[in-house]
Amino acid sequence: MNNLHDWPEPIIRVQSLSESGQPMIPERYIKLVPDRPSLNPVSNDVNIPIIDLTGLWEDGNALPAETLDQISSACREWGFFQVVNHGVSPGLMDRARETWRSFFHLTMETKQSYANSPKTYEGYGSRLGIEKGAILDWSDYYFLHYLPLALKDYNKWPASPDSCREVIDEYGRELVKLSGRIMKVLSINLGLEENHLQNAFGGEDIGACLRVNFYPKCPQPDLALGLSSHSDPGGMTLLLPDHDVPGLQVRKDGRWITVKPARHAFIVNIGDQIQVLSNANYKSVEHRVIVNSGMERVSLAFFCNPKSDIPIKPLEELVSEDKPALYSPMTFDEYRRFIRLRGPKGKSQVESLKSPR
Repeated sequence: MNNLHDWPEPIIRVQSLSESGQPMIPERYIKLVPDRPSLNPVSNDVNIPIIDLTGLWEDGNALPAETLDQISSACREWGFFQVVNHGVSPGLMDRARETWRSFFHLTMETKQSYANSPKTYEGYGSRLGIEKGAILDWSDYYFLHYLPLALKDYNKWPASPDSCREVIDEYGRELVKLSGRIMKVLSINLGLEENHLQNAFGGEDIGACLRVNFYPKCPQPDLALGLSSHSDPGGMTLLLPDHDVPGLQVRKDGRWITVKPARHAFIVNIGDQIQVLSNANYKSVEHRVIVNSGMERVSLAFFCNPKSDIPIKPLEELVSEDKPALYSPMTFDEYRRFIRLRGPKGKSQVESLKSPR
């Protein structure tokens, strides 16, 4: 179970299964009855908050008080929100998404040359976790490191399609900037200095990585999930969704809400590390991805994470006699090992960190 060097079984690419034309999905992808999307209540009449960041990307971070309040409320009540007018070029967003879509339509031989292992997850993959016989998700992905620079290896980035590496690099630069601005707002809304969360992450030594998700058409979407329910183990995620096909669902008050992406918006969500640092003032929230039989989906998840060897624990400023520290310290390296071994498991990991009372 603890061997992170090899997958426990031969890897099957979900895209190949989808393109085979088989009318039924293999048993390995059929979720247990309580986890199937068809049997969970879904709310279609609500959406996660959409927040206009006009002013954030100008000098001085001049956001109106009303916008700060909207972000604070979203972090405390939802753990998710969409941002528009965020300063990243719509053209770059489209180029990044469509470049990656083109990658997943290259020949299998080309993609296989980037096949990953569970040791680092870098490269082309089709499963999370190394539990033998686990029920799998209906998706393929590509994972790569952007920061720290010591882990950034262009040789592990796709060389095709043309200009792929240049697009990834430009996209990463812009998202590092945007995430830094949003982190400042999160700090201010907690009553802290604007750089406090960033410094707790390791200052200039933070981690940043990209997971590109490819969800092929699924002949039995009521039995499968593109990504099982989980909260993100890292600090904060900026998701570029597919602009045509919804699929992300967020758990709110026991119901699954299908996110309706705004055009050229990023979906921001709080990860477990910020829940811990904020002493649960901000919440990481369970989410999952549904699939459909008619259209494929591509999404880009950009993760902003603490430096891997810093113990993460509730910030002293947010701990008091009335609200003692809720979580025991743990480095991000130790923490993410859980999902790399076991795969996505709801909120069970961050709950297991709670200090005995």
